Amino acid sequence: MNMAMIGLLAGMALGFAGYFGGFGAFLLVAALGAVGFVAGRFLDGDLEPGDFFRSRDREDRRR
Repeated sequence: MNMAMIGLLAGMALGFAGYFGGFGAFLLVAALGAVGFVAGRFLDGDLEPGDFFRSRDREDRRR
């Protein structure tokens, strides 16, 4: 499935949640979608847990 189709499905899910459940449901669906996206990236091997905890200037201190 390409990224355009995934974006379309995510937009439709957010639209339905906003229409039928209100703004709170929209935020809940958006937050759960973000969590699912990050979990999927972990499972694909694109992210590692340490990526969130390392500081950006850590490389500069090693030099």
